[in-house]
Amino acid sequence: MKVGVVTFPGSLDDVDARRAVSIGGHEAVALWHGDEDLRGVDAVVLPGGFSYGDYLRCGAISRFAPVMASVIEAAGKGMPVLGICNGFQILCESHLLPGALIRNDHRTFVCRDQRLRIERVDTPWTSAYAAGAEVTIVLKNGEGGFVADEPTLDRLEGEGLVVARYLEGNPNGSLRDIAGISNERGNVVGLMPHPEHAVEDLTGPGTDGLGFFTSLVEQAFA
Repeated sequence: MKVGVVTFPGSLDDVDARRAVSIGGHEAVALWHGDEDLRGVDAVVLPGGFSYGDYLRCGAISRFAPVMASVIEAAGKGMPVLGICNGFQILCESHLLPGALIRNDHRTFVCRDQRLRIERVDTPWTSAYAAGAEVTIVLKNGEGGFVADEPTLDRLEGEGLVVARYLEGNPNGSLRDIAGISNERGNVVGLMPHPEHAVEDLTGPGTDGLGFFTSLVEQAFA
């Protein structure tokens, strides 16, 4: 599959995401924030970083980048879209996912290997995992606290839209320990931890993040 990885001004992990896509068995395609052309890709990754310097709010300016008009349209037609960290913030600002990501409750940047439980495994990004799988994936954020009103949180829980949940301590104040969510269809997933930093034993905490990139193959041949 051809998987596009968008680069915004201030993106930090776009190259890492492209490498993870390649290790996962796909063709990584570089996409530019100012170009509406998705270049025929089958899926899109919005990577981590500090797009547009995080001015106004994290992801608030990126939401209006020309490429996002195409991403929003494609997501509405079922294209798989994964937003990682800053990409998750962009998905919320774009209203492709509910809620918002705010400043960590301890008001400091956190960078650590984070234990997670994978809870939704019927998405194009998580089908390689077993339900309830516990994994360790890199987490690094300053504005990673997921918030939403109580009815939205209840809906996410009740409809099984929580993709991943923090274990062994909440690192940023996310309500109900939520680390990642999806839309109802499951094609759009936002995740605060960085699976692209956990795809090789040589670097990072292991390969627990690789499933987010091999899952596309699982879905393609299901």
